[in-house]
Amino acid sequence: MKKFLYSLLIFSIIYMIGCSPAKVELENGIWRGVFRTDSAIEIPFNFEVYDSAGTKQIAFLNAKERLNISEVSLVGDSVIIKTPLYETEIRALLSADGMSGTWTRHFPDKIQHMPFEAKPNVAWRFIKNPRAAKENITDKWSVLFRSDNGTDTTAAIGEFIQDGNKVSGTFLTDYGDYRFLQGEIDGDILSLSAYAGSSPSLFVATVSKEGIIGDMYSGPNNHTDWEAKRDENAMLADAYHITRLKVDSNTVAFKFEDTEGKMVSLKDERYKGKVVIIQFLGSWCPNCMDETAYLSSFYKKYKDKGVEVIGLAYERYAEPERAKKAVVNLINRFQVSYPVLLTGYTNKTEDVLKSIPALENFNAFPTTIIIDRKGDVRTIHSGFTGPATGQAYVDYTNKFETTINELLNEKI
Repeated sequence: MKKFLYSLLIFSIIYMIGCSPAKVELENGIWRGVFRTDSAIEIPFNFEVYDSAGTKQIAFLNAKERLNISEVSLVGDSVIIKTPLYETEIRALLSADGMSGTWTRHFPDKIQHMPFEAKPNVAWRFIKNPRAAKENITDKWSVLFRSDNGTDTTAAIGEFIQDGNKVSGTFLTDYGDYRFLQGEIDGDILSLSAYAGSSPSLFVATVSKEGIIGDMYSGPNNHTDWEAKRDENAMLADAYHITRLKVDSNTVAFKFEDTEGKMVSLKDERYKGKVVIIQFLGSWCPNCMDETAYLSSFYKKYKDKGVEVIGLAYERYAEPERAKKAVVNLINRFQVSYPVLLTGYTNKTEDVLKSIPALENFNAFPTTIIIDRKGDVRTIHSGFTGPATGQAYVDYTNKFETTINELLNEKI
Protein backbone atom coordinates (compact mmCIF):
# COMPACT_ATOMS: atom_id res chain seq x y z
CA MET A 1 0.00 0.00 0.00
CA LYS A 2 2.83 2.38 0.91
CA LYS A 3 4.56 1.60 -2.36
CA PHE A 4 1.32 2.33 -4.22
CA LEU A 5 0.84 5.69 -2.43
CA TYR A 6 4.49 6.61 -3.03
CA SER A 7 4.18 5.76 -6.73
CA LEU A 8 0.94 7.74 -6.98
CA LEU A 9 2.64 10.78 -5.38
CA ILE A 10 5.58 10.61 -7.78
CA PHE A 11 3.20 10.24 -10.74
CA SER A 12 1.15 13.23 -9.57
CA ILE A 13 4.25 15.42 -9.24
CA ILE A 14 5.50 14.43 -12.70
CA TYR A 15 2.02 15.04 -14.14
CA MET A 16 1.78 18.52 -12.59
CA ILE A 17 5.23 19.47 -13.81
CA GLY A 18 4.41 18.24 -17.28
CA CYS A 19 1.12 20.12 -17.38
CA SER A 20 2.54 23.39 -16.01
CA PRO A 21 2.71 26.10 -18.67
CA ALA A 22 6.22 26.74 -19.97
CA LYS A 23 7.78 30.00 -18.86
CA VAL A 24 7.57 32.63 -21.58
CA GLU A 25 10.90 34.27 -22.37
CA LEU A 26 11.46 37.83 -23.60
CA GLU A 27 12.59 36.95 -27.10
CA ASN A 28 15.63 38.65 -28.61
CA GLY A 29 15.28 40.39 -31.97
CA ILE A 30 13.25 43.18 -33.60
CA TRP A 31 9.75 43.81 -32.25
CA ARG A 32 6.86 45.92 -33.52
CA GLY A 33 5.13 47.87 -30.78
CA VAL A 34 1.85 49.78 -30.99
CA PHE A 35 0.38 52.49 -28.76
CA ARG A 36 -3.31 53.38 -29.04
CA THR A 37 -4.63 56.89 -28.55
CA ASP A 38 -7.93 57.70 -26.85
CA SER A 39 -9.50 57.80 -30.32
CA ALA A 40 -8.11 54.32 -31.18
CA ILE A 41 -5.42 55.64 -33.54
CA GLU A 42 -2.45 53.26 -33.66
CA ILE A 43 1.07 54.69 -33.26
CA PRO A 44 3.58 51.99 -34.25
CA PHE A 45 7.29 51.82 -33.53
CA ASN A 46 10.09 49.26 -33.50
CA PHE A 47 12.50 48.16 -30.83
CA GLU A 48 15.16 45.52 -30.40
CA VAL A 49 15.53 43.17 -27.45
CA TYR A 50 19.06 41.94 -26.80
CA ASP A 51 21.34 40.54 -24.11
CA SER A 52 24.05 42.65 -22.49
CA ALA A 53 26.23 41.43 -19.63
CA GLY A 54 23.72 38.72 -18.84
CA THR A 55 20.67 40.98 -18.69
CA LYS A 56 17.92 41.91 -21.11
CA GLN A 57 18.08 45.38 -22.63
CA ILE A 58 16.01 47.23 -25.21
CA ALA A 59 16.85 49.72 -27.94
CA PHE A 60 14.18 52.02 -29.39
CA LEU A 61 14.72 52.25 -33.17
CA ASN A 62 13.89 55.42 -35.11
CA ALA A 63 15.56 55.92 -38.50
CA LYS A 64 19.31 56.29 -37.78
CA GLU A 65 18.83 56.51 -34.03
CA ARG A 66 19.27 53.58 -31.70
CA LEU A 67 18.37 54.58 -28.13
CA ASN A 68 19.51 51.93 -25.65
CA ILE A 69 17.37 51.41 -22.54
CA SER A 70 18.97 49.49 -19.68
CA GLU A 71 16.13 49.67 -17.13
CA VAL A 72 14.32 46.51 -18.21
CA SER A 73 12.89 44.28 -15.48
CA LEU A 74 11.40 40.80 -15.79
CA VAL A 75 9.09 39.86 -12.92
CA GLY A 76 7.32 36.54 -13.43
CA ASP A 77 5.39 36.87 -16.69
CA SER A 78 5.64 40.68 -16.70
CA VAL A 79 8.13 43.05 -18.32
CA ILE A 80 8.74 46.62 -17.12
CA ILE A 81 10.56 49.10 -19.37
CA LYS A 82 11.46 52.42 -17.75
CA THR A 83 12.80 55.65 -19.25
CA PRO A 84 13.48 57.75 -16.13
CA LEU A 85 14.47 60.92 -18.00
CA TYR A 86 10.91 61.35 -19.25
CA GLU A 87 9.25 59.59 -16.30
CA THR A 88 7.63 57.04 -18.58
CA GLU A 89 7.31 53.30 -18.35
CA ILE A 90 5.76 50.36 -20.14
CA ARG A 91 4.30 47.53 -18.04
CA ALA A 92 3.19 44.51 -20.02
CA LEU A 93 2.36 40.83 -19.68
CA LEU A 94 4.42 38.41 -21.71
CA SER A 95 2.72 35.63 -23.63
CA ALA A 96 3.53 33.35 -26.51
CA ASP A 97 2.10 36.01 -28.82
CA GLY A 98 4.14 38.93 -27.48
CA MET A 99 3.40 41.70 -24.95
CA SER A 100 0.23 43.48 -23.88
CA GLY A 101 -0.02 46.22 -21.29
CA THR A 102 0.04 49.95 -20.61
CA TRP A 103 2.32 52.92 -21.25
CA THR A 104 2.35 55.51 -18.45
CA ARG A 105 3.79 59.01 -18.20
CA HIS A 106 3.93 61.08 -15.01
CA PHE A 107 3.46 64.85 -14.99
CA PRO A 108 3.36 67.16 -11.96
CA ASP A 109 -0.41 67.56 -12.28
CA LYS A 110 -1.56 64.42 -14.14
CA ILE A 111 -0.75 60.91 -15.26
CA GLN A 112 -1.20 59.76 -18.87
CA HIS A 113 -1.92 56.20 -20.00
CA MET A 114 -2.01 54.48 -23.38
CA PRO A 115 -2.73 50.82 -24.23
CA PHE A 116 0.37 49.04 -25.57
CA GLU A 117 1.05 45.78 -27.33
CA ALA A 118 4.00 44.31 -29.22
CA LYS A 119 4.88 41.27 -31.30
CA PRO A 120 8.34 39.73 -31.83
CA ASN A 121 10.13 39.15 -35.13
CA VAL A 122 8.32 41.98 -36.91
CA ALA A 123 10.67 44.52 -38.52
CA TRP A 124 8.12 46.44 -40.58
CA ARG A 125 6.50 49.50 -39.00
CA PHE A 126 3.26 50.42 -40.81
CA ILE A 127 2.54 47.98 -43.65
CA LYS A 128 4.36 44.76 -44.46
CA ASN A 129 3.99 45.11 -48.22
CA PRO A 130 3.20 48.74 -49.13
CA ARG A 131 2.03 49.76 -52.57
CA ALA A 132 4.44 51.55 -54.91
CA ALA A 133 4.87 55.20 -53.92
CA LYS A 134 3.12 57.64 -56.23
CA GLU A 135 5.41 60.54 -55.30
CA ASN A 136 8.95 61.04 -54.05
CA ILE A 137 9.05 63.52 -51.15
CA THR A 138 12.82 63.83 -50.81
CA ASP A 139 13.03 67.60 -50.50
CA LYS A 140 12.75 70.63 -48.28
CA TRP A 141 9.18 71.59 -47.35
CA SER A 142 7.48 74.65 -45.91
CA VAL A 143 5.14 73.29 -43.21
CA LEU A 144 2.28 74.75 -41.20
CA PHE A 145 0.84 73.03 -38.13
CA ARG A 146 -2.65 74.17 -37.15
CA SER A 147 -4.55 73.43 -33.93
CA ASP A 148 -8.01 71.85 -34.10
CA ASN A 149 -9.73 75.19 -33.50
CA GLY A 150 -7.55 76.84 -36.16
CA THR A 151 -6.41 79.66 -33.91
CA ASP A 152 -2.88 78.44 -33.13
CA THR A 153 -0.38 77.89 -35.93
CA THR A 154 3.27 76.89 -35.95
CA ALA A 155 5.60 77.25 -38.93
CA ALA A 156 8.15 74.53 -39.56
CA ILE A 157 10.48 73.13 -42.18
CA GLY A 158 10.17 69.51 -43.25
CA GLU A 159 13.30 67.64 -44.34
CA PHE A 160 12.56 64.20 -45.80
CA ILE A 161 14.61 61.48 -47.48
CA GLN A 162 12.81 58.76 -49.44
CA ASP A 163 14.26 55.48 -50.67
CA GLY A 164 11.61 53.48 -52.50
CA ASN A 165 8.77 53.25 -49.98
CA LYS A 166 10.93 54.04 -46.97
CA VAL A 167 10.93 57.59 -45.59
CA SER A 168 12.92 59.26 -42.82
CA GLY A 169 13.25 62.87 -41.77
CA THR A 170 12.14 65.47 -39.27
CA PHE A 171 10.50 68.87 -38.79
CA LEU A 172 12.55 71.91 -37.75
CA THR A 173 10.89 74.68 -35.74
CA ASP A 174 11.94 77.90 -34.03
CA TYR A 175 12.64 75.96 -30.83
CA GLY A 176 14.24 72.74 -32.11
CA ASP A 177 13.21 69.71 -34.12
CA TYR A 178 10.94 66.67 -33.92
CA ARG A 179 13.96 64.36 -33.82
CA PHE A 180 14.17 61.10 -35.79
CA LEU A 181 11.00 60.13 -37.66
CA GLN A 182 10.68 56.86 -39.57
CA GLY A 183 8.01 55.54 -41.89
CA GLU A 184 6.94 54.93 -45.46
CA ILE A 185 4.71 55.89 -48.35
CA ASP A 186 1.99 53.44 -49.30
CA GLY A 187 0.64 54.65 -52.64
CA ASP A 188 -0.21 58.26 -51.82
CA ILE A 189 -0.35 57.83 -48.02
CA LEU A 190 2.62 59.05 -45.97
CA SER A 191 3.07 57.64 -42.45
CA LEU A 192 5.83 58.61 -40.02
CA SER A 193 6.21 57.82 -36.33
CA ALA A 194 8.66 57.96 -33.46
CA TYR A 195 9.03 56.75 -29.90
CA ALA A 196 12.17 57.42 -27.87
CA GLY A 197 10.81 57.40 -24.34
CA SER A 198 8.80 60.62 -24.39
CA SER A 199 5.33 60.89 -25.97
CA PRO A 200 4.69 58.62 -28.98
CA SER A 201 4.09 60.65 -32.15
CA LEU A 202 2.47 59.90 -35.50
CA PHE A 203 2.19 61.84 -38.76
CA VAL A 204 -0.21 60.59 -41.45
CA ALA A 205 -0.95 62.48 -44.66
CA THR A 206 -2.03 62.33 -48.27
CA VAL A 207 0.72 63.20 -50.75
CA SER A 208 0.04 64.74 -54.17
CA LYS A 209 1.89 66.86 -56.71
CA GLU A 210 0.34 69.92 -55.05
CA GLY A 211 1.67 69.11 -51.58
CA ILE A 212 0.98 67.18 -48.38
CA ILE A 213 -2.11 67.41 -46.16
CA GLY A 214 -2.48 65.37 -42.99
CA ASP A 215 -2.79 64.88 -39.24
CA MET A 216 -0.37 64.69 -36.34
CA TYR A 217 -1.11 62.66 -33.20
CA SER A 218 0.95 62.79 -30.01
CA GLY A 219 0.38 61.05 -26.70
CA PRO A 220 -3.12 59.87 -25.70
CA ASN A 221 -5.15 62.77 -27.11
CA ASN A 222 -3.14 65.50 -28.85
CA HIS A 223 -4.10 66.21 -32.46
CA THR A 224 -2.93 68.83 -34.96
CA ASP A 225 -3.60 69.36 -38.67
CA TRP A 226 -0.61 69.99 -40.91
CA GLU A 227 0.12 70.82 -44.52
CA ALA A 228 3.31 71.21 -46.54
CA LYS A 229 4.54 72.63 -49.84
CA ARG A 230 7.88 72.03 -51.52
CA ASP A 231 10.06 75.06 -50.84
CA GLU A 232 13.83 75.12 -51.21
CA ASN A 233 13.83 78.63 -49.74
CA ALA A 234 11.79 77.83 -46.62
CA MET A 235 13.15 79.68 -43.59
CA LEU A 236 12.43 80.02 -39.88
CA ALA A 237 12.96 82.94 -37.53
CA ASP A 238 16.60 83.75 -36.78
CA ALA A 239 17.32 81.68 -33.66
CA TYR A 240 19.98 84.19 -32.61
CA HIS A 241 17.49 87.06 -32.39
CA ILE A 242 14.58 85.61 -30.40
CA THR A 243 15.76 85.72 -26.79
CA ARG A 244 17.88 88.77 -25.94
CA LEU A 245 19.41 90.82 -23.16
CA LYS A 246 17.64 93.86 -21.80
CA VAL A 247 19.08 97.10 -23.20
CA ASP A 248 20.87 97.98 -19.95
CA SER A 249 22.60 94.57 -19.61
CA ASN A 250 25.71 93.07 -21.15
CA THR A 251 25.78 89.77 -19.26
CA VAL A 252 23.78 87.46 -17.00
CA ALA A 253 24.21 86.69 -13.32
CA PHE A 254 23.11 83.77 -11.15
CA LYS A 255 24.07 81.70 -8.13
CA PHE A 256 22.63 78.20 -7.84
CA GLU A 257 23.59 74.88 -6.25
CA ASP A 258 25.01 71.95 -8.18
CA THR A 259 23.87 68.40 -7.43
CA GLU A 260 26.46 68.12 -4.65
CA GLY A 261 25.12 71.19 -2.84
CA LYS A 262 27.96 73.52 -3.89
CA MET A 263 27.00 77.08 -4.86
CA VAL A 264 28.16 78.04 -8.35
CA SER A 265 28.36 81.53 -9.85
CA LEU A 266 29.87 83.11 -12.95
CA LYS A 267 32.00 85.15 -10.56
CA ASP A 268 33.80 82.00 -9.37
CA GLU A 269 37.52 81.84 -10.10
CA ARG A 270 36.96 78.83 -12.34
CA TYR A 271 35.22 80.99 -14.97
CA LYS A 272 37.38 84.11 -14.98
CA GLY A 273 39.05 84.83 -18.31
CA LYS A 274 37.34 81.87 -20.00
CA VAL A 275 34.74 81.42 -22.69
CA VAL A 276 31.63 80.20 -20.87
CA ILE A 277 28.59 78.46 -22.35
CA ILE A 278 25.34 78.66 -20.40
CA GLN A 279 22.86 75.89 -21.25
CA PHE A 280 19.20 76.35 -20.27
CA LEU A 281 17.76 72.86 -20.14
CA GLY A 282 15.27 70.47 -18.59
CA SER A 283 15.51 66.69 -18.23
CA TRP A 284 11.96 66.50 -19.66
CA CYS A 285 13.01 68.09 -22.98
CA PRO A 286 14.02 65.80 -25.91
CA ASN A 287 15.92 68.56 -27.75
CA CYS A 288 17.78 69.29 -24.50
CA MET A 289 18.89 65.67 -24.50
CA ASP A 290 20.35 66.07 -27.98
CA GLU A 291 22.17 69.25 -26.96
CA THR A 292 23.44 67.67 -23.75
CA ALA A 293 24.85 64.72 -25.69
CA TYR A 294 26.65 67.18 -27.98
CA LEU A 295 27.90 69.50 -25.23
CA SER A 296 29.13 66.61 -23.10
CA SER A 297 31.40 65.50 -25.95
CA PHE A 298 32.27 69.11 -26.88
CA TYR A 299 33.34 69.93 -23.32
CA LYS A 300 35.76 67.02 -23.13
CA LYS A 301 37.46 68.39 -26.25
CA TYR A 302 37.50 72.06 -25.24
CA LYS A 303 37.80 72.18 -21.44
CA ASP A 304 41.60 72.34 -21.54
CA LYS A 305 41.50 75.16 -24.11
CA GLY A 306 39.85 77.67 -21.80
CA VAL A 307 36.16 76.80 -22.24
CA GLU A 308 33.62 76.07 -19.50
CA VAL A 309 30.00 74.92 -19.69
CA ILE A 310 27.32 75.44 -17.05
CA GLY A 311 23.91 73.80 -17.28
CA LEU A 312 20.93 75.55 -15.67
CA ALA A 313 18.18 72.99 -15.02
CA TYR A 314 14.53 74.05 -14.99
CA GLU A 315 12.53 71.01 -13.99
CA ARG A 316 8.78 70.47 -14.02
CA TYR A 317 8.85 69.92 -10.29
CA ALA A 318 9.40 72.67 -7.75
CA GLU A 319 10.23 70.05 -5.08
CA PRO A 320 14.07 70.06 -4.73
CA GLU A 321 14.52 66.31 -4.30
CA ARG A 322 12.41 65.39 -7.32
CA ALA A 323 14.22 67.96 -9.43
CA LYS A 324 17.61 66.72 -8.22
CA LYS A 325 16.78 63.10 -9.01
CA ALA A 326 15.80 64.04 -12.57
CA VAL A 327 18.99 66.04 -13.12
CA VAL A 328 21.22 63.29 -11.70
CA ASN A 329 19.59 60.84 -14.13
CA LEU A 330 20.45 63.20 -16.99
CA ILE A 331 24.05 63.63 -15.81
CA ASN A 332 24.54 59.88 -15.56
CA ARG A 333 22.85 59.13 -18.87
CA PHE A 334 25.08 61.47 -20.88
CA GLN A 335 28.21 61.28 -18.69
CA VAL A 336 28.12 65.05 -18.18
CA SER A 337 31.33 66.34 -16.60
CA TYR A 338 30.40 70.03 -16.43
CA PRO A 339 28.22 71.33 -13.57
CA VAL A 340 24.45 71.21 -13.99
CA LEU A 341 22.82 73.52 -11.48
CA LEU A 342 19.49 73.16 -9.72
CA THR A 343 17.87 76.54 -10.27
CA GLY A 344 14.89 75.80 -8.04
CA TYR A 345 12.62 77.22 -10.73
CA THR A 346 10.21 75.36 -13.03
CA ASN A 347 10.20 75.45 -16.82
CA LYS A 348 7.54 78.17 -17.01
CA THR A 349 8.68 81.21 -18.98
CA GLU A 350 7.94 83.59 -16.12
CA ASP A 351 10.10 81.46 -13.80
CA VAL A 352 13.06 81.55 -16.19
CA LEU A 353 12.83 85.33 -16.55
CA LYS A 354 12.52 85.69 -12.78
CA SER A 355 15.65 83.59 -12.27
CA ILE A 356 17.71 85.53 -14.86
CA PRO A 357 16.32 89.11 -14.82
CA ALA A 358 18.68 90.34 -17.56
CA LEU A 359 16.85 88.23 -20.19
CA GLU A 360 13.72 89.02 -22.13
CA ASN A 361 11.53 87.08 -24.55
CA PHE A 362 12.72 83.65 -23.41
CA ASN A 363 10.67 81.07 -25.33
CA ALA A 364 12.55 77.80 -25.84
CA PHE A 365 14.33 74.93 -24.14
CA PRO A 366 17.13 74.54 -24.77
CA THR A 367 18.53 78.07 -25.05
CA THR A 368 22.29 78.56 -25.18
CA ILE A 369 24.29 81.65 -24.22
CA ILE A 370 27.96 82.15 -25.11
CA ILE A 371 29.93 84.52 -22.89
CA ASP A 372 33.33 85.84 -23.98
CA ARG A 373 36.52 85.99 -21.90
CA LYS A 374 35.65 89.48 -20.68
CA GLY A 375 32.37 88.20 -19.26
CA ASP A 376 30.08 89.75 -21.89
CA VAL A 377 27.28 87.87 -23.64
CA ARG A 378 28.14 87.42 -27.33
CA THR A 379 25.36 85.16 -28.61
CA ILE A 380 22.01 83.79 -27.43
CA HIS A 381 20.59 80.90 -29.45
CA SER A 382 17.03 79.59 -28.99
CA GLY A 383 16.44 75.87 -29.51
CA PHE A 384 18.84 73.22 -30.77
CA THR A 385 19.21 71.77 -34.25
CA GLY A 386 19.75 68.10 -33.45
CA PRO A 387 21.36 65.21 -35.37
CA ALA A 388 18.02 64.21 -36.93
CA THR A 389 18.25 67.34 -39.12
CA GLY A 390 21.32 66.07 -40.97
CA GLN A 391 23.21 68.88 -42.69
CA ALA A 392 21.49 71.53 -40.57
CA TYR A 393 23.02 69.89 -37.47
CA VAL A 394 26.46 69.83 -39.08
CA ASP A 395 26.14 73.49 -40.07
CA TYR A 396 25.00 74.55 -36.59
CA THR A 397 27.72 72.70 -34.68
CA ASN A 398 30.39 73.93 -37.12
CA LYS A 399 29.24 77.52 -36.61
CA PHE A 400 29.10 77.01 -32.85
CA GLU A 401 32.66 75.73 -32.65
CA THR A 402 33.92 78.41 -35.04
CA THR A 403 32.47 81.05 -32.71
CA ILE A 404 34.11 79.41 -29.69
CA ASN A 405 37.52 79.30 -31.40
CA GLU A 406 37.24 82.95 -32.46
CA LEU A 407 36.44 83.99 -28.89
CA LEU A 408 39.33 81.95 -27.54
CA ASN A 409 41.67 83.86 -29.85
CA GLU A 410 40.43 87.28 -28.81
CA LYS A 411 42.65 89.29 -26.48
CA ILE A 412 41.18 90.38 -23.16
